[in-house]
Amino acid sequence: MTNEIAADDGHADLSSHDSFVAGAPHLTFRRMRDHDPVAWCEYPAGRGFWSITRYQDIIALNSDPALMSSAQGIRMEDQTHEEYLARRTFQETDPPEHTRIRKLVAKAFSKPVLAGFEEQIRAICTDILDDAIARRELDAVEGIARQLPMRILGRILGTPNEDLEWLVEKGDALIANTDPDFTAHVLDQADTDAYRFMPFRSPAGAELYDYARRMMAKKQASGDTSGVLHLILASDEHGNRISETEFLNFFCLLVAAGNDTTRYSLASAIRSFAHSPAVLDDLGRSEAAVWETAPDEFIRRASPAMYFRRTATRDLELHGRTMRAGDKVLLWFVSGNHDERQFESPFEVDVRRTPNKHLAFGRGGPHVCLGMWLARLEVRVMLQEIARRVAGVEQTGAHAFLRSNFVGGIKRLPVRLRPR
Repeated sequence: MTNEIAADDGHADLSSHDSFVAGAPHLTFRRMRDHDPVAWCEYPAGRGFWSITRYQDIIALNSDPALMSSAQGIRMEDQTHEEYLARRTFQETDPPEHTRIRKLVAKAFSKPVLAGFEEQIRAICTDILDDAIARRELDAVEGIARQLPMRILGRILGTPNEDLEWLVEKGDALIANTDPDFTAHVLDQADTDAYRFMPFRSPAGAELYDYARRMMAKKQASGDTSGVLHLILASDEHGNRISETEFLNFFCLLVAAGNDTTRYSLASAIRSFAHSPAVLDDLGRSEAAVWETAPDEFIRRASPAMYFRRTATRDLELHGRTMRAGDKVLLWFVSGNHDERQFESPFEVDVRRTPNKHLAFGRGGPHVCLGMWLARLEVRVMLQEIARRVAGVEQTGAHAFLRSNFVGGIKRLPVRLRPR
């Protein structure tokens, strides 16, 4: 099954969010991989950047934090040192600082801990599909793909159900801060200077900070030692614990990024079911082993985190181009995940693809996604329930992508479901 490739002219401006409103400009990435794999890109809003588009180059550079630093920001936007210090998450630090914080929070997102949520995830998927199938016609993003990670977030953090919609709206305003459907403070269309010390330069960051402070205080005052939130806040065996500032920024990251991979991978999967019914039919009668490979294939194809920026710490020559110390270097995961040198027929959905060492979780470096086990579990369980209960999907109207060159995904997908 061949998914639609955005019909760009092969020379899209990667600094422009408008270049991504029809999906990632894959013809541009293909040209760059073939002819300009270390490409210099101008950035009208600040300093230009290098674009790395081949899979193996991305792996090599992402694996060397001493050469490619995360400690000056992970997006192409420029920021002052004061802004960086105020709003950085542990994603925007290098070892050993990154390692210290990661150890404090990683225990809460380990595979064994998250495996304990499978029964709850399946029950939530059942509830979501009960409603979706009863409606028959719906926006699959709003009615299915967005619902699952939102509800699981509440179970994991112990937040009241009535707060979840608000939390996800604020998370969207943060990470999709270039799309007017998600925020009134569009990064490149409004004056956001008043919020330059907030996460993602967004006023939603201040609101999430306040919510996180209240949650932290309530949990600590209760003496309750159960749940994932306690694991995040608890001291380690050496008495070290996450600071309040670190927790606030981590909470914002969790609310924002904790939804995107699952939401946009499921949206992409449902769209593929509509355009190639054989994929859904195959899943519906597949052997158990396919569920070890199918989730990663849909996550690879969606590639929700399209790039992460690094900053070169010394001069480096690659493919005849010289990157200088201090230069911004963008690792385009969405391009690497569709690199024909690594993946046979990368625009085909192959639910049995193996090996599938995709880049969607930041393979190869210290910043590998903390929530990857949860995302895989959520995607797998929802796909299993869709395959069990839905016989067909018809797309009934135009879909729409996020206006963002950072987070890629389908934000609207009108469909009609045919139950089994």
